[in-house]
Order: sequence, then structure tokens, then C-alpha cells
Amino acid sequence: MEGASFGAGRAGGAIDPVDFLKQPQTILRVTTWIFSIVVFGSIVNECYVNTENQNPELLCIFNKNESACSYGIAVGIIAFFGCIFFFVVDLYFQQISSVKDRKRAVLLDLGFSGFLSFLWFVAFCFLANQWQRTTMSKGVSQGADAARAAIAFSFFSIIVWVALAVKALQRYRLGTDMSLFATDQFATDPNAAYPGYPTGSGIESTETYQSPPFTETLEANPKGYQVPAY
Repeated sequence: MEGASFGAGRAGGAIDPVDFLKQPQTILRVTTWIFSIVVFGSIVNECYVNTENQNPELLCIFNKNESACSYGIAVGIIAFFGCIFFFVVDLYFQQISSVKDRKRAVLLDLGFSGFLSFLWFVAFCFLANQWQRTTMSKGVSQGADAARAAIAFSFFSIIVWVALAVKALQRYRLGTDMSLFATDQFATDPNAAYPGYPTGSGIESTETYQSPPFTETLEANPKGYQVPAY
């Protein structure tokens, strides 16, 4: 985008909601937001089952490992609120007038997306491993579909968050056009000297006022008076 800064136009420009919703980055955020709901919703609602008739206590369906369910829920909640936060940042990104603030926002998006990609990778491996070790029973079979959904959408979340990290990296590499931000062209130090006045080209204008030669004033004197030489 010509004249853009980190993938967005001039600060203070109008936001078109339709164009914003059509952006690939917005679509990816909404997608991973839905995936996070599916993961932690499936675990909370259907992945705590009664595996034994003699024991009424509800246990985690993933090999009775409470850590597996807790980890899946935690990552899903982090991704849920992270998507909301960065969705708002994307919405108001063009209103950010400082180049440094835009750069921080893009780097934060890049770091968070990469971190969530790693967390989802661990969640997928952890849940899949514990599910393979789970002994099937009547209670387990009732929540099997939810367990498989949590595993599947954990894997899909890896792909989406990696795509978000790539988009953030592309925005960072775009850099910025410093001419868009007049406030950043001046020094932030209040004691700094004011920028000097721009120098001229060195070529005198032909319209510059010039006083008439001294000889013309002599010729205009009707008495022909001359200044005596010393």
C-alpha cells in the first residue's frame, strides 16, 4: 500500500467496516476465536464424565488426567480473550498516530500469535497423547465426540495462529512512511533545539529590490552637482 504505515493508511483516516471485515487478518481472528470457543466449550461441557459406575465423581475424559483438561481450557480462554483484544487493536490501528506505537502493536501481535501457536501445538500433542491412552468405557464413549472435537480444533488453531503470525510479520516488514506522521519528525526532548530554517538554493531572485546606481542620481540632478573627491 503506497503511503502506508505497517499495513494501514494515513493516521486519522476513515474506517470502512465492510472492508475491515473482508480483510484476511480479520477473518483469521474471527476463525480462531470460534475455534477457541469450541475447544474449551467442549472440554468444560462434555469432557468431564463418570468413568466408573461405582464412583460418582466426574473425571477428565483424557485418561483421567486433570492436567490435560485444565490445560486445554486455559489455552482456549487465553486465545478467546486474545482474539478480542487484537480485534479491537486492528479496528483502531489506523487511528494510531505514532509510528512507535504502531510498531509496538505489530510486534506484540507477532509475539502473541507465535506464542499461541506454540501453546496450541502443545495442547494438540498433549490431548491426543492422553486420548490414545484412555480406556474406553460407557462414560467415556458418551463424551468421545467432544474429546475428538477438542483435539481436532486444537490442530486447526495451530494453523490459524501461524497464519496470523505470518500476517503480523508481513506488516512489520512493510515498515512505515515517515512523512505520514508529522509529530514524529520533531525531537521528543523538550530541551532540543528547534529545527533550523531551510536554506535557499543560492540563486538570487530577479525580483529582489535593488537600489538604483549612484550615477543615475547624478544624471537626474539638474544642477550637475558632483560630490567632491577626498
